[in-house]
Amino acid sequence: MSDVRVDLDPGNAARDLVSLVLTLIELVRQLLERQAVRRLDQADLTPEQEERLGTALMQLDAAMDDLCDHHQLRRADLNLHLGPLGPLLAEHPW
Repeated sequence: MSDVRVDLDPGNAARDLVSLVLTLIELVRQLLERQAVRRLDQADLTPEQEERLGTALMQLDAAMDDLCDHHQLRRADLNLHLGPLGPLLAEHPW
C-alpha cells in the first residue's frame, strides 16, 4: 500500500473552490452563448434584440476575464475532466 499524502493548505483549498465556482459559471455562460447562437440562426429576433444579446454576451465574457484575472486564473484552468466523457467545457481559442 502506498503512502498517500493530501495537501490541506487552506490557500490551495480556497483557490480550488474559486476555480470550481468559476468553472460552473463558465459552463452556464457557454450554454447561454450556444442558446443565443441558436436563436440567431432561427432568425426570430429583431435587430434590436440581436444587438442587446450580443452586447450582453460580450459583457459576460469580459466579466469572466475580470474574475479570472482577479483570482489569478486562466480560462484554461477552468475545466474538469470527466473521465471517459472528456472535458466539461468546450475548448475556446483564448
